[in-house]
Amino acid sequence: MDIQKLQRLVIDALEDVKAQDIKVFNTSHITSLFDRVVIASGASNRQTRALAESVADAARRNKVTIVAYEGQDTGEWVLLDLGDIVVHCMQPNIRLYYNLEEVWGDKPVRVKLLPQSTQPLMPHSFDLDD
Repeated sequence: MDIQKLQRLVIDALEDVKAQDIKVFNTSHITSLFDRVVIASGASNRQTRALAESVADAARRNKVTIVAYEGQDTGEWVLLDLGDIVVHCMQPNIRLYYNLEEVWGDKPVRVKLLPQSTQPLMPHSFDLDD
């Protein structure tokens, strides 16, 4: 499956389960391991697991190999490696703490998203010095 179709499959699967603050980044200039990183937020452990499961189900239906699927036990940060795309489904506090956008985000990919998919979840405030 070409990268555009795979990217759309991931975004649609995330939006089906009401993912928020979806960001897509081109990483082909940083690593040869994958071409895209997709980051999405879920409001709870249950939702982040559901986001990842939606992507995994869509991948299976389309015969896309799931290289790795980790983090379902806690649901704070669930990662799916689909080969060309790595998907991070994260709770807002975890996302804020690890700030993957800073690591991978210098080349955002313009994609069509539902309006609710672009809204950030407001993480609970916490002090990074704790």
